[in-house]
Amino acid sequence: MVQYLLIKCVHSFTLLFGILRFQIPKCWVLSFITILLFTLNAHAARLAIVIDDFGYRVHNENKILQMPAAISIAVLPDSPYGREMAQKAHKQGREVLIHLPMAPISKQSLEKNTLHPSMSNEEVEDIIHDAIKKVPHAIGINNHMGSAMTSNLAGMKKVMNALSQYRLYFLDSVTIGNTQVAKASMGTPVQVLRRNIFLDDVQTEAEALRQLNRAITLARKQGSAIAIGHPYPTTIRALQRGLATLPDDIELVTPSMLLNHSLTSKQSNSQISPLTKQKCIKSPETKPVTGLESKLDYFRMVGETLVPRLIVDGLEKLQDPTLKQEKLHSAGHLRPQKDKTMENKTDAHKEISVCPDF
Repeated sequence: MVQYLLIKCVHSFTLLFGILRFQIPKCWVLSFITILLFTLNAHAARLAIVIDDFGYRVHNENKILQMPAAISIAVLPDSPYGREMAQKAHKQGREVLIHLPMAPISKQSLEKNTLHPSMSNEEVEDIIHDAIKKVPHAIGINNHMGSAMTSNLAGMKKVMNALSQYRLYFLDSVTIGNTQVAKASMGTPVQVLRRNIFLDDVQTEAEALRQLNRAITLARKQGSAIAIGHPYPTTIRALQRGLATLPDDIELVTPSMLLNHSLTSKQSNSQISPLTKQKCIKSPETKPVTGLESKLDYFRMVGETLVPRLIVDGLEKLQDPTLKQEKLHSAGHLRPQKDKTMENKTDAHKEISVCPDF
């Protein structure tokens, strides 16, 4: 992947410099591209993997704990070895979640202290408080089963209100399509994440590996992805194989690294005055940002000590409004083209705003 990008970038810059009739040593171009790719590597696609149901299968779970520390675990509060595994994971610098049991739609055996939509606010608060005490070092919660609970808006509002007392995020396992988790969190300080891929709905090594590759593809497409699995032997073997050959452009992260940490709390529309709403909606118009301007700013940011001044000068000439583009078009040297990398980037010249999304 890196070699492919390097070749493409060198080719593109060679064409650009040829158009500008610059005689630039190729080593300068290669050095610049290397620096550029190194910088862009900081924005690699991010993949978070969470392994649920910790606390029952110590032998299997210890194999998970031998994997990279970015692999997070979700511990069942009333499991016999949950506390022990949470403490061991925390010592490794691993992220710990509470795997909170919630009522499913189907009839099956339930964990102790499973949340039901019919429970009172006090009952929900007591169960969550008890779970936090039983799973030390947890910084997040995700639902164990829970299709009946997470699809119930009133029930999930009770959960979010209870979580508002703690600094815990909620990872929606998405065990049902019409989940109400995100909607229930509105107006609370609870930040919500959403699972993208289940690794082991089908318990075979080949299928778990296929789902891991799907998660990688999705992370590349949208910038990040969250995959959830379980400490099954097939899943463990698939992860051992897949993580050993993880592509260079994929960064393993914890779920909390995907949170919007710039938001200290979320506000509902009802908490915002009409005047504030009007001010937020009627923001002043700003000059649109072109792809060329953005790239030039980036080159300036990198610094002239790293980028030959000739490159920056050349881009400045392209940006010069006196340049007769019509002549270049007619000569076939330059074709007007939309910069797809800059589409929909409307916040480039806006000040940081505290306005919520309405």
